[in-house]
Amino acid sequence: MKSKSKAQLAPLPWTEILAYWVLSFGSHLYSFYQLHRFSKEHEAGLEREFQLEKGLVQGFKRDPSDFEWTFWTEWAKKSLLWTLVGHGVLSRLTSIFYPKFRVPALTIYGFLAASGVLGIKGVSVLLVHLGLSFSVAQLRKSALSWAINLLLLSTLHIQPLQEIQRGWYQTEEEYYLLLFSVAVCGLRFISFSLEHCWGPADRGGVVQLGWLFSYTFYHPFFYNGPIITYRDYIEQMRRSSEECDGDKAVFTYLALRLGRIILWWCIAEYLIHVMYMHSIQSNETYLEILPPWALGGLALALVQFFFVKYLVLFGLPSTLATLDKLVPPKLPRCVSIMYSFTGMWRHFDEGLYRWLIRYIYVPLGGSRHGRLYKALSTGLAFGFVCLWHGGHDYLRHWALMNWAGVLAENGLKALFASVFIRSIVERTFSAAMERRCIALLSAFSTAMLILSNLVFLGGTHVGRIFWKRVFIQGWSTMAPPMLAFLYCFAQIGLEWTSRPP
Repeated sequence: MKSKSKAQLAPLPWTEILAYWVLSFGSHLYSFYQLHRFSKEHEAGLEREFQLEKGLVQGFKRDPSDFEWTFWTEWAKKSLLWTLVGHGVLSRLTSIFYPKFRVPALTIYGFLAASGVLGIKGVSVLLVHLGLSFSVAQLRKSALSWAINLLLLSTLHIQPLQEIQRGWYQTEEEYYLLLFSVAVCGLRFISFSLEHCWGPADRGGVVQLGWLFSYTFYHPFFYNGPIITYRDYIEQMRRSSEECDGDKAVFTYLALRLGRIILWWCIAEYLIHVMYMHSIQSNETYLEILPPWALGGLALALVQFFFVKYLVLFGLPSTLATLDKLVPPKLPRCVSIMYSFTGMWRHFDEGLYRWLIRYIYVPLGGSRHGRLYKALSTGLAFGFVCLWHGGHDYLRHWALMNWAGVLAENGLKALFASVFIRSIVERTFSAAMERRCIALLSAFSTAMLILSNLVFLGGTHVGRIFWKRVFIQGWSTMAPPMLAFLYCFAQIGLEWTSRPP
């Protein structure tokens, strides 16, 4: 964890930084190689149990066990990729010829695209939620708006209602698309409701309803985000609708961004062709017999695939939003240079982080009313994320681990910032040695961060087996070298954040 600001971090000799880079990069490659070997050695068993698919490259199988990647890849092939292209073309044409009609045109297009995929009944669910949120927001009672929106989100978990909605569709994947759409739109309804409650009372109801409709059905962000607040959306859309854009540089930007997205997609596909990490994590027997280096490779592969996956899933919508003159959240930062729980939340899904800060953390007091309010605000933010993701047992464990991690980091940061401890540190350590101590503490934080991510990505059983094998059975053989490599990762992360390229 970081106890000093970016500008105060002491530089280290370039040879030392180079050593950290070599060790970090080398440990990634070697652990991935060991996981690849294990995957190939057990390919027949994995294929029988998890039905590995024929790979895109001859001689390789493909692991389709990551539900989210398979789900969105299939939907992209069916329709989503084409409707996103249609959005981009419509946006570009209206920006050049009819800029004042761009927002209404994109709103209608987004509504029709959603109706074509979700059907009339599915879109009707969203319209009912929209209407209830809008109506309650007119009362300008924040607590009441929160209550109704939480109630609407809870309908996703009512069994009889789930069965009715499943009956609307021919496949389970269509029903899941409705669930994802309702969940993401729920965040938008909360954002609108609270902004309306906090805003001036002279805003016209019809105009606000129109903007809410546009905000809800903005097609690039509709199904999976990233999240942008209602206030930011209308400010940026109003500003962009007044501009007529015919800049040819747009096409250069689009070509470069699409090239990056294709590269990320290729990397994600490569990972699930050469390492069957998602199938392996689903079988406790394989987790128990993985060699130590392959076990570390599995942990790194799971979190790295998650990172690359969201570069793709957020990359294309963010590109289209940028062309619409919106300012989307930054894309996720590489997880291998994340060295704290707070950094992970701040930089992986920046849109969700800003949403939580604005609508939960700050209104509940945050850091303005002492440490107790800060801890409570943080805990409720994690509690909401757990509920929004489904509230399952493994999500509760994950949320509690993240809450404890953030509290521990904040506590240590406050301790080392105290005058007494600060004076001891300054007398005892040089600036460079102080940075090394920060990286050492961050290595322990990173270990717990990876463990919590494994619980989130694979379930409680994955985290339990990793904890047992690394910290209980391997406390003297596996844990020390793992922490040494995580120390190198942390040093690279500190260097990256203090001197970004």
